[in-house]
Amino acid sequence: MTFASDLIAELERATAGHPVPRVRALHLPPPEAAASKNGEFCALELDDGALGIAYVLLDDALTRLCAAGDRAGVAGMDALQLAREFVGGATDLRRTLGFAAANALSRSVMDRIGFAPPRATDSIGGIAPQAGDHIGMVGLFSPLLKQVTAAGARLTVVELNPDYAGQYDGYRVTLDAAELESCNKVLSTSTILLNHSVDRMLAHCRNATRIALIGPSAGCLPNPLFARGVRVVGGSWVSDRAGFVDALRSGAAWGGFAYKFALTPENWAVADRHWSGV
Repeated sequence: MTFASDLIAELERATAGHPVPRVRALHLPPPEAAASKNGEFCALELDDGALGIAYVLLDDALTRLCAAGDRAGVAGMDALQLAREFVGGATDLRRTLGFAAANALSRSVMDRIGFAPPRATDSIGGIAPQAGDHIGMVGLFSPLLKQVTAAGARLTVVELNPDYAGQYDGYRVTLDAAELESCNKVLSTSTILLNHSVDRMLAHCRNATRIALIGPSAGCLPNPLFARGVRVVGGSWVSDRAGFVDALRSGAAWGGFAYKFALTPENWAVADRHWSGV
């Protein structure tokens, strides 16, 4: 089983016996925002108000979605039906929309049971780098590099873009995911969920004592990630839906309308027992 198929199975269990919301709208940043961090994500809104965030700069997804006059025909769809396209979508664009739907439906489930995740206490998933650590970073988080290297930890970054490969001051960038096997802690971008590389990447993290997966797209039910060894899932929890949507659609910063959260197996356990026991 893959992460994607396990996530859909989890959503099917979580929504069993409850009405499944439909898609109300797909909210996109303006195309001109693609050059900044304000244009990296879309938000899929369900008719119960839940929002699911997904990265849209892979494979020119934003340009293609903006060109679709009917917003890719998702309005009115059953959210679970669309989420299933994360696994079996005919195109990468449909899989992106399926992932956004999976995140939106996950938020809908959490809202239904009255669960809101705790705020993150730092921006690096609680990996607490120390001298002697070998930190693996999946995806180049440029703003976070100093937090790792300043602690005296060794840092290896795994990237897909060959333009970044090489030795830098305090860290090294490689294209070889197998180098994660020598890391005792790993910090990963949530983009690996969307591009379906999560199972391959986590398979190389078997020697890590702590794995954190962070990013606005990490909004799904976390059990499939916990089952794969992830200890912290950190995403963005929208606290002001209208403000968030207005900011995203205008290409403005939306951080003031959401907070960064950190989910662990421990703080998710109560909510997990609640819905899985119903």
